[in-house]
Amino acid sequence: MSAIVEEAGIPDSKLGHAITEYIRDTETELLFNHSSRVYHFGALAGVHRGLIFDRELLYAGAMFHDIGLMPSHSSKDERFEVDGAHAARDFLRSHGISEADAYTVWTAIALHTTPGVPQHMHPVVALVTAGVEMDVLGLTYSQYSDAEREAVVRAFPRTPKFKEDIIQAFYDGIRHKPQTTFGNVKADVIADKEPHFHRGNFCSVIRCSHWHG
Repeated sequence: MSAIVEEAGIPDSKLGHAITEYIRDTETELLFNHSSRVYHFGALAGVHRGLIFDRELLYAGAMFHDIGLMPSHSSKDERFEVDGAHAARDFLRSHGISEADAYTVWTAIALHTTPGVPQHMHPVVALVTAGVEMDVLGLTYSQYSDAEREAVVRAFPRTPKFKEDIIQAFYDGIRHKPQTTFGNVKADVIADKEPHFHRGNFCSVIRCSHWHG
């Protein structure tokens, strides 16, 4: 019997199927499986915490959260998180989802690499980040049972070198616009791959601004 309880299952709905089909056709297998695990870990976190959340919206946020790394959805000057948020919002609008719900998903994706903020927001926003932090960083590893972790990974396998593979995927998706990493964790990704990379410095920006004092 699967350790993924019904409340954390993939939505068996028209929208749920449409999301699955779209992401499967758009992303690499690495990102599709990662995003699927993010959904399950996020949903399980919601169940553990006793949160009330919309599974379709959480599924949309989890599945679209990395689509901004794909060339087909990557802009020249926006953070990849924002590119993904835009793509999800447009997709949800096209499927008749309300503007308020689409914006909730937009926010969840836009903030999923901003530590310390999402957990205080709407459950969908909080749980997308919870899923990401579990699958990539393992921050809440002990909060899941062995059976839960094994069931999720069995359904959507990790590659043998997942950590290096996901770092490479991040790098490939943002290397053409390093300026968008200013003030966020993706600057670490570029620095890891490009030893001579000079990240933006907040204090330097202040000192070089047009205001004097």
